[in-house]
Amino acid sequence: MEPVDILREGVGVALKLGGPMLILSMLVGILVAIFQAVTQIHEQSLAFILKLIVVVLILLVGGSWMLESLQDYSRYLFTLM
Repeated sequence: MEPVDILREGVGVALKLGGPMLILSMLVGILVAIFQAVTQIHEQSLAFILKLIVVVLILLVGGSWMLESLQDYSRYLFTLM
């Protein structure tokens, strides 16, 4: 196995673990921005709190899967050493 393949798999794992949180928090940010533009309420903490809630919910729902995926990749790296 070449180092490039190992790094490619590492980037894939990072995208798989961080992607859902980033995409959903971005969607919440866009929806809050649209809501704030329509209602002319420009409170910065509103977007932050909603994004924080979404990220915490994602971690509660998928945290065990994320941890298991990271452990599998770590075990794979240690077997290659």
